[in-house]
Amino acid sequence: MQVKKAVFPVAGLGTRFLPATKSSPKEMLPLIDKPLVQYVVEEAVASGIEDILFVTGRGKRALEDYFDISVELEALRQEKGKDKTLREVREIADMVKIFYVRQKQALGLGHAILCAREFIGNEPFAVLLGDDIIDGGKPCLGQLLDVYRKYRGTVLALEQVPIANISSYGCVRANQLSDQVFEVLDMVEKPKVEEAPSNLAIIGRYVLTPDIFPILEKQKPGMGGEIQLTDAIRQLLQEEAVYGCRFEGVRHDCGDKLGFLKATVDMALKRPEFNNEFRAYLRERLAEDDE
Repeated sequence: MQVKKAVFPVAGLGTRFLPATKSSPKEMLPLIDKPLVQYVVEEAVASGIEDILFVTGRGKRALEDYFDISVELEALRQEKGKDKTLREVREIADMVKIFYVRQKQALGLGHAILCAREFIGNEPFAVLLGDDIIDGGKPCLGQLLDVYRKYRGTVLALEQVPIANISSYGCVRANQLSDQVFEVLDMVEKPKVEEAPSNLAIIGRYVLTPDIFPILEKQKPGMGGEIQLTDAIRQLLQEEAVYGCRFEGVRHDCGDKLGFLKATVDMALKRPEFNNEFRAYLRERLAEDDE
């Protein structure tokens, strides 16, 4: 069965970006000229996803409005002859079918995915977290779907990180099957450095089978008093094989202020209209700091 549906858990409060996120969803923070969430939606669409479910919470109305038709804005762009921006605005509403469900209580990532059960039904599906912007050739989710098509099991996105940073991630113990593919044997959520089974961190892209739902339904709260997806997948390991894909591409952790700044610089330098002038500006600033 092909994976055509994706779940975007976007109910979080984005407290690390306060006060900016006091009235605007974190997912709507602009990275150059597009909100973070649009980059991830575009990745899903480029990977063959046709239906997206946003699992939202209070204060996410701006996100819903963004992917809707804006009659007034389109009329204004058309009246002024702004064909390029008119086309860009229309493409946002037309790029994919989007649905919404409310996560009424912030009970964790696992609970957010459980909220999507009726939408998903008995199909495999993708989960994408908007904090991670992954820039590269083939979309990260597309790479995971290649692994899914071969092995027909749950697939996790993996990235090798410095072992000193592993306590910030869930990580895996795994057997390597090929350059990119691993068979996951166990998972640990934010281990101490000395207890980490590897430096392979779980990143915010998943392909899950519907077998995860009965487990999530019975899952007891774990770390932080929340329903942890990692705990559920770890239990799923007792019933079926789980795989990891060490994706190719550069990940920007945009849930972190420094990561967001780095992403802004890297993405700006890739844009032809900014590259030369922005690069010259950065050189000037660095030269001034060295004086």
